[in-house]
Amino acid sequence: MTVLAGALVFDPDTGERTRADVRLDGSRIAEVGLGLDGQRVDCSGGLLIPGLIDCHVHVAFPRPEPLPRSARILEAVPVLRGLLARGITTVRDAWGADAGLKHALREGWIAGPDLLVSLRQLGPTGGLGDSWEPPAGAVDRFGDPSLPDPLFDGPDAARAAVRRMVRAGADWVKVGASGAMRAVRDGTDVRPTDDELAALVDEARRCGRDVLAHAHTSAAVVSAARAGARSIEHGTFLDDDAVAALGNAWYVPTLSPISDSEFAETHRRSLRLAVEAGVHVAAGSDLAPRPHVDLTTELRLLAAVLGEAAALKAATSEAARLLRLDDDRGRVEPGLRADLVLLGGTDLDVTDLPGRTRAVWHDGERLSAGS
Repeated sequence: MTVLAGALVFDPDTGERTRADVRLDGSRIAEVGLGLDGQRVDCSGGLLIPGLIDCHVHVAFPRPEPLPRSARILEAVPVLRGLLARGITTVRDAWGADAGLKHALREGWIAGPDLLVSLRQLGPTGGLGDSWEPPAGAVDRFGDPSLPDPLFDGPDAARAAVRRMVRAGADWVKVGASGAMRAVRDGTDVRPTDDELAALVDEARRCGRDVLAHAHTSAAVVSAARAGARSIEHGTFLDDDAVAALGNAWYVPTLSPISDSEFAETHRRSLRLAVEAGVHVAAGSDLAPRPHVDLTTELRLLAAVLGEAAALKAATSEAARLLRLDDDRGRVEPGLRADLVLLGGTDLDVTDLPGRTRAVWHDGERLSAGS
């Protein structure tokens, strides 16, 4: 058995760092304590944290320029490999990745984090999932049977849309409870009705799935949360009503994409409001913008509001709870998955996590920091 020896071990739920050895047995953590026997790996001067979890990525989103469909999938290969090399060991894709990428990762054809997929963003006619352009009409930039039609109008059609996603291999169901930021700003935001959202969430539950909801506005957050969405993404314009509705959900703020925009401070205020009310916060980077940002960027932005320990918790144990994986990963404890990151230095500074990464273990196997 391998023993990771001499590091401080970070507990994301308490924020404490404790000197301990970590013994691995295959893909699992076998024991955490002092003086453990085994083949020792010197981790002295370092900090062991759980593998990072990004709850909102887009690893296979179309590029803005017109390219053949294969380019979208091929670009995902280096994106996934790079995420794992930076210690991001689990991701939830929020639109774009299909079940074929999961299969390729599972078979070892490509390298990357564990991948949960939602396939497409469901929504009504005129909503965020409806690709329509004035000169051409309906334009589907995915056009792939493995990424089924996401549109619905009416509760029964919402149920049918959920079933299409489940049939194609979705782990989660995503709904656009509001439009894109541009639609919100321009006054063209088309949202599902409360009856549609309730039917969608109910059907997802019947199929054994949870719902993540894209929602910028307070009204969209309230509707999605009251319908039973497990996580609310973005939440740029939260108010007291929205925060109250989030009591039984997780908030995934995705600060990175608009961190330099006119709405950045409003977004940070929304996060502070949620935290003050005790809302559960999980980390997500919204990987789609190019050049790609990833969770290491998001953690730096979260830390500026939450502090370093809470930011790391949002990307480890709290993210695992959101994804219903907390009995398997997200903490450094016996019996859990050996998804671990060794950082240089023993502080919690997240300013440059890629520069601090000394080693990554994914499912008990070590990767080199530069792989």
